[in-house]
Amino acid sequence: MDGFTGSLDDSMSGASVSDVQERLVSLELRVQQQEDELTVMKAALADVLRRLASSEESATPTSSTKKQHGGKGTVPLREAYSMSCITNGASGRKPSHRERDSASLSVTRKDTVSSAAKSGAERRKEVSSQRSQMEEIQEREEPLSTAPVPSPSPSPSPSPSPNPPHSQRPGQPADSSKGPPPAKRGSSVKRGSGMERSHSSTWESGEESRNKLVKAASTSKLLTKMMKNSDRHKDPVVSQAKMSTREKNSQAEGNHIKMFMRGRPITMFIPSDVENYEEVRTELPTERLKLEWVYGYRGRDCRANVWLLPTGEMVYFIASVVVLFNYEERTQRHYLGHTDCVKCLAIHPDKIRIATGQIAGVDKDGRPLQPHVRVWDSVSLSTLQVIGLGTFERGVGSLAFSKADSGQHLSVIDDCNDHMLTVWDWQKKAKIAEIKTTNEVVLAVEFHPTDPNTIVTCGKSHIFFWTWSGSSLARKQGIFGKYEKPKFVQCLAFLSTGDILTGDSGGIMLVWTRTSVEPAPGKGPKAYQISRQVRAHEGSVFTLCQMRSGTLLTGGGKDHKIILWDHDLRPEREIEVPDQYGTIRAVAEGKGEEFLVGTSRNFILRGTFNDGFQVEVQGHTDELWGLASHPFRDLFLTCGQDRQVCLWNSVDHCLEWSRLLEEHGHCADFHPSGAVVAIGTHSGKWYVLDADTTDLVAIHTDGNEQLSLMRFSVDGTLLAVGSHDNFIYLYTVAEKGRKYTRYGKCTGHSSYITHLDWSPDNSFIMSNSGDYEILYWDIPNGCKLIRNRSECKDIDWATYTCVLGYHVFGVWPEGSDGTDINALVRSHNRKVIALADDFCKVHLFAYPCSRAKAPSHKYSAHSSHVTNVSFLYSDSHLVSTGGKDTSIMQWRLVEKTPSLVPSDSSLSLGEGLLHNSTPRRMDSILTISSTPTEPPTPLPAPPAPCGSNTPPPTPTEEPAPLPTANGTQESSPETPPLTELTPPHSESTPPPSDSTVSLKDSLDPSDDTATPSDEGMPPFTPPS
Repeated sequence: MDGFTGSLDDSMSGASVSDVQERLVSLELRVQQQEDELTVMKAALADVLRRLASSEESATPTSSTKKQHGGKGTVPLREAYSMSCITNGASGRKPSHRERDSASLSVTRKDTVSSAAKSGAERRKEVSSQRSQMEEIQEREEPLSTAPVPSPSPSPSPSPSPNPPHSQRPGQPADSSKGPPPAKRGSSVKRGSGMERSHSSTWESGEESRNKLVKAASTSKLLTKMMKNSDRHKDPVVSQAKMSTREKNSQAEGNHIKMFMRGRPITMFIPSDVENYEEVRTELPTERLKLEWVYGYRGRDCRANVWLLPTGEMVYFIASVVVLFNYEERTQRHYLGHTDCVKCLAIHPDKIRIATGQIAGVDKDGRPLQPHVRVWDSVSLSTLQVIGLGTFERGVGSLAFSKADSGQHLSVIDDCNDHMLTVWDWQKKAKIAEIKTTNEVVLAVEFHPTDPNTIVTCGKSHIFFWTWSGSSLARKQGIFGKYEKPKFVQCLAFLSTGDILTGDSGGIMLVWTRTSVEPAPGKGPKAYQISRQVRAHEGSVFTLCQMRSGTLLTGGGKDHKIILWDHDLRPEREIEVPDQYGTIRAVAEGKGEEFLVGTSRNFILRGTFNDGFQVEVQGHTDELWGLASHPFRDLFLTCGQDRQVCLWNSVDHCLEWSRLLEEHGHCADFHPSGAVVAIGTHSGKWYVLDADTTDLVAIHTDGNEQLSLMRFSVDGTLLAVGSHDNFIYLYTVAEKGRKYTRYGKCTGHSSYITHLDWSPDNSFIMSNSGDYEILYWDIPNGCKLIRNRSECKDIDWATYTCVLGYHVFGVWPEGSDGTDINALVRSHNRKVIALADDFCKVHLFAYPCSRAKAPSHKYSAHSSHVTNVSFLYSDSHLVSTGGKDTSIMQWRLVEKTPSLVPSDSSLSLGEGLLHNSTPRRMDSILTISSTPTEPPTPLPAPPAPCGSNTPPPTPTEEPAPLPTANGTQESSPETPPLTELTPPHSESTPPPSDSTVSLKDSLDPSDDTATPSDEGMPPFTPPS
């Protein structure tokens, strides 16, 4: 009996233990589900807060504007101020003594050289006789150069130029025996940015100081003496030893200016309306650019780079921009913190924070741009941490957040030869562990979702299981045993059982289960073994996506199929991606039954198994060069080496139509009627397409070399075709661009044609060539070359795209080799010049730009050479195209207004991000206009509906959001910020922000900063 009782007790005890375990498992599942619900609620709340702030900000624009003009900050403005002070290492501070001293000293030297009107002997004689007078004037002017100056009274002195002259770079002493050191290769894009920001403001104060001294003079003798010395101060004699390279290379000699490019002289004649070239000044333009839309996606060589956030935004990247795209509302926001190509992306378990990794690069001066990882907030777009500067060698290949510990750690694979695996406590920027993985390619890294000490990597012919303990990583290699070893283990995912699922290049899925056998002492952790094999796809299994319901999506390579698998890995449904979209690169879960697909031809598709696919994002797949804006509609056309010709709608941000050419497109231009567009190719052949139907209208061939440009005359009766065979071919045009007859050929260039412009009356052409020639052609007289180029100095040009000429030569950086500028275009209102360079930058200069080392605003978004730029017909937007990054950027032009309310050191969000290290003294009220000179108006209705493969935009009547300039801008410290009027705060009180990156964390305080596209959003700090 006793024995029976004991056995009964044992069985009851066993049953109770089993019951407890089941209950524990059930509770864990419930806790996990609740955590998922909380995560989604937090993300939704963050999005609601952002939208609420935006709606409140746009609800009362009239009253806010009135109170801003009244100079009083209202409560909403204070709230917007507190919301927008999320900076990346910037803080409101007053300029230091050194900065103030450098600003005042910069007045005492001008940026250009004296004219050659006087001989050297006369100059030296005047200098020696009046040196003491100059020093006296300089000593009296310097203390007043930064003081407030009242408006001067009229004086007998000549009226100063409306554009203040250049200043010397900050920090350069006025009495230095040496001129400013020339940059190695043009003004530095990064570290030189701070050196260029005081061009306009310091010289304004210098002019006012001189006027004040003139006003203070009491006798005519003193007045004469002061004016004589003031003029001498404005035109100092600068010896060749003290002149910078660019100053030596662009000297005014009588009626012309000579500039040198690679030692070759380039002569530009000064127009007759310029009475005194020494008084010509070039300032920063009042217009600025704000990135509005990015066309394209990088899918051709990346994987797992499309995700859907709980806010409804799709996140992906192209070039150096991470795009957050709401496909229902047709809106984009952009994270612009990176300095080169973004290569990988990971989402934090809270679905709010995002990590993105970039490759290594080189700036324009040859300095390396270090690869690194940026962790940032997807709501505020503020950078939280910059990780790995100086650690990663070649680039960040893949990365992943930990899951079992709520995303406290980050694992990163370096793309160097050893493919180093590093584990980081990203919030502390601390590297915890590091180890070499293999010399073979590593394609993916993931943390185990329930075991915080397990990391899995896979790649070429391998899968490794890493046990992480403290600062050590122990490796166990996956053994394929009786199963065929694949060439590549492409992807991995985790099943609900804790098993690991891999997809390989043979189309096989393998289930890896941790063995129950204890390893021998000293042999490391338990190994994983293959427990099951599933034949999944024909060709490669390229991506795996674990769904919320526990089902699985797989994407195939060769078969283009997406297959849905149940919990037991049995196929349930499948759908094939059409061939024109390319092979599958990424699959992500969408809303409801939807899923997102990224493809190798740079498409992002949204689809379901029932309804098929709809194109949400598309772009080019190879290098872009051809760009043309429609003459009177909000459309622009692009063509490139992928043989695609695409017409884009700049209002709806979608593709109107595309057509495949037989050859690579390189250049394009619309006929003034807008009916047709001419496209030049690499073989000398050029096509004319109907702009509405894409029908082929005409086809011609000129030579057998690449065509570099197509340019219609103003009235559309002539077409000029520039070729790499050194000729310009002329055609007469009839029937609104549908009939072409050879008219003549311009012969005289000694190198290939690069740029060309027409005069308004069709009589003259100005052209540039690859060997820096500027030639002029008389078209009515048989396309003759005009030998005396000085006769053409007063010709007006209907467009200005030539990169060499009197009106634009100031855009060239110092030390340029002549190939640094790929494209240039003058706005239709003749206010600004946009420029595309070889260093991933878009520049904005004031027009005309007739002084060396002219200041400009610089913008970063491309990660390759910028190949072309074009203003839309209304000058409301600028479009730029990238080379190897295959991207198209659409920028909105915004015009700043004069500052109305002074502030000691207040910094708004936009300004802190634009100039992290520059002290500010003023804030301004911003006005937004559809064109730089018109009052704010809503965007015009789209001229034509977009193609059927793109959903129509959701109509909204909201006013345009307040812009912040996206990218880096170099301007003077006095330039008013593009932001709302903000109340000042004390120097000791930093802007309220819970998520800022310190100045030392940023690669460069002025160029590597994330700039949100939406303003007025509250800082949101998710729970750790």
